[in-house]
Amino acid sequence: MTNRLDGFAALGDPTRRAVFERLARRPRAVGELAAGLPISRPAVSQHLKVLESAGLVTHERQGVRRIYRIDPSGIEAMRSYLDRFWDQALAAFKRAAEQEPS
Repeated sequence: MTNRLDGFAALGDPTRRAVFERLARRPRAVGELAAGLPISRPAVSQHLKVLESAGLVTHERQGVRRIYRIDPSGIEAMRSYLDRFWDQALAAFKRAAEQEPS
């Protein structure tokens, strides 16, 4: 089971963020991801393992290849976490706006 904060930690690495952003455009295999990055295929695989264990990506086998894609449930967990703070900020703004000037 992943912690919803694992996604934030996983995206803290710039290379991992680049991999994640490429997957956000469309699903890809490791070789395709590595082609546009200044790191090796094994390094991309390691980054994908971290993203997958954080619940941000998933994969499926197509023949001998693994196709990686964004896992919407992982993104939703992160968004729910952030939405709490947004809701609190909006409620505080509403209270401040409704206060009568003294």
